[in-house]
Amino acid sequence: MRDRAIILVALVVQAVCAFFFIGNIFSAYVGFRTEPIAWQLREIIEIGAGVGLLLGFGLGAFALHRSRQRHRRAESQLRAASGAFMELVEDAFDNWRLTPAERDVALFAIKGCSTAEIAALRGTSEGTIKAQTNAIYRKAGVSGRSQLLGVFIEGLVDVAPPLEAELRDAGKTTQKPRAEEPA
Repeated sequence: MRDRAIILVALVVQAVCAFFFIGNIFSAYVGFRTEPIAWQLREIIEIGAGVGLLLGFGLGAFALHRSRQRHRRAESQLRAASGAFMELVEDAFDNWRLTPAERDVALFAIKGCSTAEIAALRGTSEGTIKAQTNAIYRKAGVSGRSQLLGVFIEGLVDVAPPLEAELRDAGKTTQKPRAEEPA
């Protein structure tokens, strides 16, 4: 919200200053005569308009810099979350003792691929994929694909507060830690 205000102020200042310069040129072009003002006052107004344009430029550059910082921080957090997710997946696969083929099928299932798509990607029949997904669900203690994905989402929610603390300690985020939920 603060950056929006900075950008709005920069735009208003630049618009007012630009209007002064363009209005001055346009009035001279069309021959619109006004009562002349003292040259000292005119110089002060032009200097003020020039400073206003520079101020607008500076505020815009500042807002752009802050926006890029937030973008980099969000990308860093996304990479950390992605790494944490893959760690969580690998740990779960190890705990469930999935075979290499079952690991591949489970990853494709988590990514949202259909049974037919997984079969095509793996070069096997749909029946084989169905048998492997049933083995995965049995080993994971779930009854279907949505519950399998739910296991990982729950795991990420449980991992998130320590991950945020780790990022904060590394100076990569300024987010406050989540409050502990009562048991």
